[in-house]
Amino acid sequence: MTDLIPATADPLVEALRQIELPTLGHFLEEGFCDPRIRPIGDVGRMAGRAVTVDLTAPDAIAVNRALVRLQPGEVLVIRVHGGRHAPVGAVTAAAAIARGAAGIVVDGPVTDVSALTATAAALPVFATGTTALTTKRLGTAVEGVGRPTVVGGVPISEGDLVAGDENGVVAFGSDALRPEMLDAARRSDDEEPELLARIRRGDPLEDLLALDTETL
Repeated sequence: MTDLIPATADPLVEALRQIELPTLGHFLEEGFCDPRIRPIGDVGRMAGRAVTVDLTAPDAIAVNRALVRLQPGEVLVIRVHGGRHAPVGAVTAAAAIARGAAGIVVDGPVTDVSALTATAAALPVFATGTTALTTKRLGTAVEGVGRPTVVGGVPISEGDLVAGDENGVVAFGSDALRPEMLDAARRSDDEEPELLARIRRGDPLEDLLALDTETL
């Protein structure tokens, strides 16, 4: 699917938008969220800086406060303690789109699946599942807005890099993405189409695949 995120001046966000996320898995071990966090619908690639919510109670007010803080191109990241209540549905998604958000990541369930699927191209949403049980207007967890949290086993702080696609979600501090690693990842992506073409036409695998550390 075509990436619909507006261009950004942040070079690391741009790098995450351009590199295939599974390629990063060849170079990095940390930062990959648990695979139970999956896309809702047919999402495109998402990348941006995190706005975090550590949701210690099923509090819709905390989520709303985070929504009005969102800047264009940012990613709303929510951890739902207890994992039962959905903090994101049709209204939350519409508000995030209005703010120009790049996407939403929830370590917990979401609701209004049809609506989230319908807007997946404009706003990729990732979550652990779905439920009809939703947050309430409590005002009891607002201190969690902007607080560091853990999503899919990965610590995430406000301003960290977050990216996602149909394969899952990754999150990194800026210092994790070294320029030489990004260059190597880009080269790997550039070379992959030719490698696949040679495999499909029957070239010897011994000439194509790394069979020991000397050929990596």
